[in-house]
Amino acid sequence: MSTSLEPRFIVETAERLRKRVAERFPGSGLLGLADSVVGIARAADERGTAIARPHVPLRVAAWALGAALLAGLGAAFLEVRVSRSIGSIAELLQGADAAANLTLLLGAAILSVAKLEESIRRKKALALIHELKELAHVVDMHQLTKEPAAATGGVTRTESSPKRTMTPFELGRYLDYCSEMLSVLGKIAAIYGRRIQDPVVLEAVDGAEDLTTALAGKIWQKIAILNDRAGAEKR
Repeated sequence: MSTSLEPRFIVETAERLRKRVAERFPGSGLLGLADSVVGIARAADERGTAIARPHVPLRVAAWALGAALLAGLGAAFLEVRVSRSIGSIAELLQGADAAANLTLLLGAAILSVAKLEESIRRKKALALIHELKELAHVVDMHQLTKEPAAATGGVTRTESSPKRTMTPFELGRYLDYCSEMLSVLGKIAAIYGRRIQDPVVLEAVDGAEDLTTALAGKIWQKIAILNDRAGAEKR
């Protein structure tokens, strides 16, 4: 039995959830959300792997700068060693100073290229995680007006009250599906974190997981209230 988070299992879970939503709430906005979750789940592993892959042009540039640095240092060393025109310590120090300046300049250029690759990777990864967070908020908006009291007849409607036609059972299913979608989004964030080992990205992944957990917790409070009311009616 695998103990690691497998992307294919997340996809299977998202697809099964989508089917359940389609069977229970066909043509609903929640079904459109389920479609979005399935699409992101299917592409998550490939997108994460693509971002983590080395940026070839920048890597070539870094290697070229490294080769230029080694070549420059080698040339300076050979020149100092074989030249007979150096007649004083001052000239020797001047040559060493030129080599040090070359090292600093090319070293800074190599570091800049490496930082640029890290920045590009981080920016793309954060965009993916922001997409998950945004979708999580959309899921939360869908369940925002789904109140247990309204489904069980415990609320007096006003002219501006949202239209509520679900039975308590249907509302329970609806809230449960929202909770599961949030859980799937949190697992997709974890896939991104596994593929992209960057401290800033990992912090954003933790933030996405905390968000989905917190939103799901709000939903489960509604489910608990709904179950309590249903139990009270049976007694």
